[in-house]
Amino acid sequence: MAKQAQSGALRPDVYDAILSLRDRKEAEAFLADLCTPSELKALNERWHVARLLDQGELSYRDIAKVATASTATVTRVARFLKDMPYRGYRRILDRLKAA
Repeated sequence: MAKQAQSGALRPDVYDAILSLRDRKEAEAFLADLCTPSELKALNERWHVARLLDQGELSYRDIAKVATASTATVTRVARFLKDMPYRGYRRILDRLKAA
């Protein structure tokens, strides 16, 4: 069994695990187990920055202050929000607006 796990045959897929979550309580429990407190803080920080950038009302420096993030994080999130092909931030921001 250990050989299979090392070879990748039993490689878990975190994306499928996330998709199986049923509600916020399960998501909070899973992410608390999966991530360190600092990783969770970083995820929440990036998401806060994305939401503030989407509002378009604050400068990067002001967003950094409000979200307690570095200006480098704000710039990185802005780049992914605008320029990257993944469109993950945009998709979820738009979906939440429509809900």
